[in-house]
Amino acid sequence: MSQTIGKTRLAYARSWHLVDIGSDPRSLGRIASSIALTLMGKHKPIYDPSTDCGDYIIATSCAHIHTTGKKLSQKKYYTHTTRPGSLKEISMQKMIAKWGGGEVLRKAVSGMLPKNRLRKERLARLKTFEGAAHPYGGNVLRVGAGGGQSIVESEAVKGAFRRGQKGEVKAESSES
Repeated sequence: MSQTIGKTRLAYARSWHLVDIGSDPRSLGRIASSIALTLMGKHKPIYDPSTDCGDYIIATSCAHIHTTGKKLSQKKYYTHTTRPGSLKEISMQKMIAKWGGGEVLRKAVSGMLPKNRLRKERLARLKTFEGAAHPYGGNVLRVGAGGGQSIVESEAVKGAFRRGQKGEVKAESSES
């Protein structure tokens, strides 16, 4: 496929991915790295480091984050306002109790994104929820065996494709 055809609006369209943290057997760092890759758009063939072409991520059940070792009690998060004596630290366990597991996941993903002007925009596309319920149910595309039928087999997509083809045929016949 040529680069001209590949860089269309459809190629840059953002899709929504659902990640259930509670049922995922991977640890926090493994999940965060895969989320960071999807937010950057590295899973797409049109990836460009200077272009924001990533997708949306919905992370549910963040209260059930799985970590290895003694990270819950030993890992510390630090904040500093650059004023003398303003260094504050909080453990992961206290952060989960105070802000929820979504904030821990957000900090992990934030550390894995490139430190450039696109970082905030990419991180804004990560939606975290403590439970299984979320308001973006209509946006998530169900594809494959786990979520329903393939997008190619969807009747809505087939109908739109047929209407598009008929419209192009009519436009060509009216020109001649």
